[in-house]
Amino acid sequence: MTRALIVDKKTDETGTNDAVTVEIRSVGEEYLGDGDTIIAVSHSALNYKDAMALEGNKGVARTFPLVPGIDAIGTIESTTADGFSEDDLVVLNGAGIGEFRHGGYQDRVRVDSSSLIAAPEGWTAEDLAAVGTAGYTAALSVLGLQDQGVKPEDGEILVTGATGGVGSVTLMLLKKLGYSTVASTGRKAELEDYLIGLGAGRVIDRAELSEKGKPLQKATYAGAIDCVGSTTLANALAQVTWGGTVTACGLAQGADLKTTVLPFILRGVKLVGINSVDAPRELRQRAYDLLAEHLDLAALHELTQTVTLDEVAEAGKSLFAGGIHGRTIVQL
Repeated sequence: MTRALIVDKKTDETGTNDAVTVEIRSVGEEYLGDGDTIIAVSHSALNYKDAMALEGNKGVARTFPLVPGIDAIGTIESTTADGFSEDDLVVLNGAGIGEFRHGGYQDRVRVDSSSLIAAPEGWTAEDLAAVGTAGYTAALSVLGLQDQGVKPEDGEILVTGATGGVGSVTLMLLKKLGYSTVASTGRKAELEDYLIGLGAGRVIDRAELSEKGKPLQKATYAGAIDCVGSTTLANALAQVTWGGTVTACGLAQGADLKTTVLPFILRGVKLVGINSVDAPRELRQRAYDLLAEHLDLAALHELTQTVTLDEVAEAGKSLFAGGIHGRTIVQL
């Protein structure tokens, strides 16, 4: 039997409303899923998508009942995959778990090894969980800038949603790589010192970016890593200098993007999408190589809290309410 946190939707007596239930129970093989590798899960993480799944949001939770958890970290219990062995410490980020199929909020999960990554040398399960999908996405976003030729000497990099998991790790990585950064947040008065401690050169209020602006604005940033989407992303595109790059990985403000072609045809700005869910193993490995070389794990753990499976639903509510910044480990 496997201990799992299960989110379900049940129609009420009127037949018009779906009540979301969250419960922990013991389940059988039917919750393991398909794949060539079984992981004995010791840790997961709380990401924004997990918080959405815990509330039954159909934008993330595509099937019910569902075991959330887009991260699964632990040791291999059994595998038929080449390149992996029993007791290897591994991590799976995304690849549909916690969305289309049961995820990491359970003691055991069967997965496809094509998206599995072995822990970098010297890393623990807690390190992998502290990084989680958020840190892995941050690394993919930084690679997105580097692959388009954005260099530290080109100018400041804007990071939106900077107090979240992606934004926090992004600031840490860019600082280590020599970039100057500008952090955007809705909690400037409260968390400016926190963001500067992570590496931000300066901090701006998200209100400067969250309202509709001109299609082409003052050229300010050499690039941007956007975790917010919608109007914020449109304004970021309008403020990037000639030949700069904006990466997009989130939709906290919204999935819409109302912009014009002007940043692209008058400044040669590039918009690069970051898809952490379906990234091939080669790109995943590059992201973890970047993290292994440049991420300060000790500093990351200082901005990380740990919750149990029994506590994660409440932590998800707190994340939505703005009561959590940095990273949250889920210890099974």
